[in-house]
Amino acid sequence: MASEISPKAEIDPRAKIGDNCKIFPFVYIEGDVVIGDNCVIFPFVSILDGTRMGNDNKVHQGAVIGALPQDFNFVGERSELVIGNNNVFRENVVINRATHTGGQTVIGNGNFLMEGSHISHDTKVGDHCVFGYGTKIAGDCEIGNGVIFSSSVIANPNTRVGEGAMVQAGCTFSKDIPPYIVATRKNAYGGVNTVMCKSYGIDDRTLKHIANAYRLIFHGQTSLFDAALQVKEQVPDGPEIRNLVSFVQSSTLGIIGKM
Repeated sequence: MASEISPKAEIDPRAKIGDNCKIFPFVYIEGDVVIGDNCVIFPFVSILDGTRMGNDNKVHQGAVIGALPQDFNFVGERSELVIGNNNVFRENVVINRATHTGGQTVIGNGNFLMEGSHISHDTKVGDHCVFGYGTKIAGDCEIGNGVIFSSSVIANPNTRVGEGAMVQAGCTFSKDIPPYIVATRKNAYGGVNTVMCKSYGIDDRTLKHIANAYRLIFHGQTSLFDAALQVKEQVPDGPEIRNLVSFVQSSTLGIIGKM
């Protein structure tokens, strides 16, 4: 089915628009843009060079998709913002493309970005994440699948958030947040995110193993390195345990609440 494009939208003829899209008046789309099928682009949205958008996405008023990176190292190179399918970008969302040639900012599938949220250059976002009102993610961050950010969260550059984590409102963090946990406003461990874990099909026994692992990590009187070794020795093995151990051992910034 042909797309419905308002004559009042300003679209570079080089842009590639998929089938069955609806593009409202006063949308601005530059030439080096690809938009998949069944997308809805509401008024006053700007979609800029380097954007590669998949299918079934909705972009609401005032959003800027593929904005130039806010990075002093940016010198005008060609780079990309790659967006998957079934994402919702609410009003005034800003997403920057990558800084350098060959680089990508990546947004996966099924994510929901609420009003005023911002994803900076070269950040990688997984699937089914929620970014609350006014949440700001700095450059070069890594966000796993199923992460929930409450409102007004600020992630500093190069930080990582593991899958299934929840970050409470107003939290500002400069260290990594491991998978499956609730991160409190005081950058502390607030327990296992049982609701998200159960939605992933993680059973009660595994939840207990995850909780035991994090007791060793956050409450043990050892270094992070030794705590990870204790988890491997004392907690029954499983994919979730291997995932959290790998995350902790690969952290270069350290994790919240732990030196």
